Amino acid sequence: MPYKNDEQHFIKEKIKDKPVNKKQLLQKGMATIGFAVLFGFVSCLVFCALRPRIETWFAPKEDQWVGIPKDTLSDDEHTADTQADAEQEAADTKKESGKKDEKQKTVYITEKKEMTLDDYQVLQNQLYQIGNDVNKSVVTVTGVNEGVDIFDSPYEATGQASGLIIAHNKKELLILTEYQVIQDVKSIRVTFINNDTLNAALKKYDGNTGIAVLSVPVEKIAKATMNQIETAVLGNSLNLRQGKLVVALGSPLGTNFSILTGNITSVANTITTEDRNYTVFTTNIVANAKGNGVLVNTDGEVIGLFLKSSNIQKEQNTLTAVSISELKDIIELLSNGVNIPYIGIKGSTVTDAISKEYEIPKGVYIKEAVVDSPAMTAGLQTGDVIVAVNKEEVHSMDDYERILLRLKKGDEVKITANRQNAQGYKKFTCTVEVGVLR
Repeated sequence: MPYKNDEQHFIKEKIKDKPVNKKQLLQKGMATIGFAVLFGFVSCLVFCALRPRIETWFAPKEDQWVGIPKDTLSDDEHTADTQADAEQEAADTKKESGKKDEKQKTVYITEKKEMTLDDYQVLQNQLYQIGNDVNKSVVTVTGVNEGVDIFDSPYEATGQASGLIIAHNKKELLILTEYQVIQDVKSIRVTFINNDTLNAALKKYDGNTGIAVLSVPVEKIAKATMNQIETAVLGNSLNLRQGKLVVALGSPLGTNFSILTGNITSVANTITTEDRNYTVFTTNIVANAKGNGVLVNTDGEVIGLFLKSSNIQKEQNTLTAVSISELKDIIELLSNGVNIPYIGIKGSTVTDAISKEYEIPKGVYIKEAVVDSPAMTAGLQTGDVIVAVNKEEVHSMDDYERILLRLKKGDEVKITANRQNAQGYKKFTCTVEVGVLR
């Protein structure tokens, strides 16, 4: 029998929505928020950990410049004058006070005491303690060469010198030493105060002074070693005077980490090298031509270098050191892998007195234009007087050295000089291409 109503079905269902469970919904929401926070925290940690490496991948590598603070004549003389003025002012005050009260008198108590051997020993112990402290900055540099003898047996030849830790640029430990010890070697080794030995690489050297800077990757140095070594303090040697107590470190007699003590006997000597003049200090400390190292003052600051390559050392049986202040600009360039610019003259300053007595123009007198140097190639000769470089006036060797160190290999500079002829001195200009001394 047919249904009367087509809307009627055999089974008629009505689907109802499942009731919302607010408690479960809240739990799911909290869980989602928790996972989001956790994900953000982990992402932050991963980003922070990987950021330095990512930056090294995509950012250009920029080495941190190693700066060596330069020195000027200290305020010792000014300080002395100030102190004298203060003493004079105190004396005047005292004099005025004495006028007001003539009955009041100042009594000075003095006691003369002769030093005993124990007193000398105390002084010596203090000097040796300074040496022991600075020795943390001293290393042994070994140049290693390998070969085969006539019996086809391999052998290893080494040469040694002392070195000085001068800087730490976060990536490298920089060490100052002599180039002749590591010249043409297969490998370079550096031994620290705790006998830990690591391989080093040559960063740059100066063919003029013979000094070189080595680098040791910081990541290769054990933490225990880093805790025992220190970076040396390069002091101001421009005001050094005779009679000052000094300590010689390194290998003044051929054995590294030695400590010798003595006094400065002279500060008036100079040594003339190519493009530079240096002040040298003589001491009463016995040394030999095979020794090298550093000279330290009583503040534990390095004030001089004594070098195997120095000609003056071979003529002395006492230690002679080059002023550290006059080497700082060279050391800074070498520490940053920069070549030392070279023109190739040996000169001296024409002072007012010399100019007046010998009728020579003021400037830099060329005592020698070194054979095959850029200076000789450009036409400069012995007897010429340099008065300007690139239109910048030159009155002394200091001026010449300062201008030269701003130049780079390959730069072409205009040097103005005076040359003597039958009619007197005549000015001329030549072009010099700056080189590098090897």
